[in-house]
Amino acid sequence: MIIGIKGAGEIASAVAWRLYMANIQKIFMMECSRPLAVRRNVSFCEAVHNATHEVENIKAVLCRNVNEIEQCWQKKKIAVAVDPTWQLLKQLPVNVVVDAVLAKQNLGTTMDDAQLVIGLGPGFTAGQDVHMVVETNRGHDLGRIYISGSAAPNTGIPGNIGGYTEQRVLRAPAEGQFISNKAIGDRVEKGEVLGRVGNADVAAHISGILRGLIRPNSNVRNGLKIGDIDPRGEQTYCNTISDKARAISGSVLEAILRVIPVSQDA
Repeated sequence: MIIGIKGAGEIASAVAWRLYMANIQKIFMMECSRPLAVRRNVSFCEAVHNATHEVENIKAVLCRNVNEIEQCWQKKKIAVAVDPTWQLLKQLPVNVVVDAVLAKQNLGTTMDDAQLVIGLGPGFTAGQDVHMVVETNRGHDLGRIYISGSAAPNTGIPGNIGGYTEQRVLRAPAEGQFISNKAIGDRVEKGEVLGRVGNADVAAHISGILRGLIRPNSNVRNGLKIGDIDPRGEQTYCNTISDKARAISGSVLEAILRVIPVSQDA
């Protein structure tokens, strides 16, 4: 069974990790040339910058073509490719496509992409442009699989962690280059300046552990999420898949097994 995943950020990486751990290991992930993942430590898209990246003991490798992807699979690793227009879907006999870009809109995914096409979050309609949709909104329905209809619309409000929602998120105060000497895992204090975009400071609104931060020197747009402070103060959370990502990834595995017999992967 060959799985194509659009995106290689936090949620997409959790999906790839879960499928790999379930012995569905021929996985390729399609990313842009300059990923802006916040939770970089648990995002396979870091392989775009570093050639390899490991999440919870599973390694992904940057591949340039189909031949390198097949070699990567032989070495029991996940393949990551710079392929923002998803051309690899035309070059590999893919069985399942998971759109995990989380753009809050459909950027071109159709049910013709594969035997099974799964969309994560709002922007997709099950039975219309994808076969199934997985709910990504925190709450009672997180991880619910829809075979008709859509996920909950984007609220624009980050999930509640430790009693904080929007306060825990760092956003670009302007358009420009993000400069910072902070690292994921650093402890920060409320009011502390963590970096800047142009002449505008990026300050912490709460105290906690810097759970996520986009790569310094990245070009950002005004209002873009560029960091995440965890008020719980548990440093180990920086390097492990979140509860939300695990729930969503488990639902993707379920969705696949609903449609494609396990024996097909033998």
